[in-house]
Amino acid sequence: MMSLLLVLAAMIWGAAFVAQSEGTKYVGACTFVCTRYILSAAILIPLGLFAGRKAGQRPLGRDGFLHCLKGGAVCGIFLALASISQQVGIETTTAGKAGFITALYVVGVPLLGIFFGKRPGLKIWISTALGTAGLYLISVKTGFSIEKGDALMILCAFLFSFQIISVDHFSKDTDNLLLLAGFQFLTTAVISGIGMVLFETPKAADILSAGLPILYAGVMSGAVGYTLQILGQKYTDPAVASLIMSLEAVFCALSGWLILHQTLSGREIAGCAVLFSAVILAQLPAARRRSVPEG
Repeated sequence: MMSLLLVLAAMIWGAAFVAQSEGTKYVGACTFVCTRYILSAAILIPLGLFAGRKAGQRPLGRDGFLHCLKGGAVCGIFLALASISQQVGIETTTAGKAGFITALYVVGVPLLGIFFGKRPGLKIWISTALGTAGLYLISVKTGFSIEKGDALMILCAFLFSFQIISVDHFSKDTDNLLLLAGFQFLTTAVISGIGMVLFETPKAADILSAGLPILYAGVMSGAVGYTLQILGQKYTDPAVASLIMSLEAVFCALSGWLILHQTLSGREIAGCAVLFSAVILAQLPAARRRSVPEG
């Protein structure tokens, strides 16, 4: 049952790439990111504040509240930069390619772990090599040129790796993940809102025209998807949960094909297959050696 919740979350996140692609037709990247995460924060912050009042749960307290606020601010900075680069990148690439390139964060997270004293094993190096090969097939054209959208999606995957590590760090010391996520979304909305005012000219009519994509990205992808992730991971092995959630790349490509009628070339499909293989390999649990009885 918990695995089904994670699959549903992956489906929601995969379809969100379609909503983001449609949103680019009406509003700028910062405007879309700001409005979607305002909705997410408006849903999760109240839920987080009332979560600690349930019977049998430890009250949040002042220190807990400040921890969520600080953690949400740090995580929100990375989420804002990743989301803005992702939204700009989607303007010049397909939803399917965007989903698969973004999935590189699954490989990027353990690689960044080197700086935190966690040296990756042979499996991770093989995954990195496969991921690089897949990315080459998807993004690099003749003459080693990479399209602007692809480059931005690579940057997005890199930034999401930092965001995931930050969430892992701050979530260990709190039971109120909803509030942590809510403050993360609020920080993202504030940062992207500043970018919206400085670099874009938001109009109410344009925001209303993009209302459905914004509503889906804010409510379903942000609030509902994150809640399903929390519920699903509570009773699922982390490695298995990560593998299931990485299916968002597959659902992204399927959504782009079914809804937007986007197609991938044979070379790009092969690259997606290689890249997804790298994602799966990176998340497979390491085999345990059996102890041999003495004597």
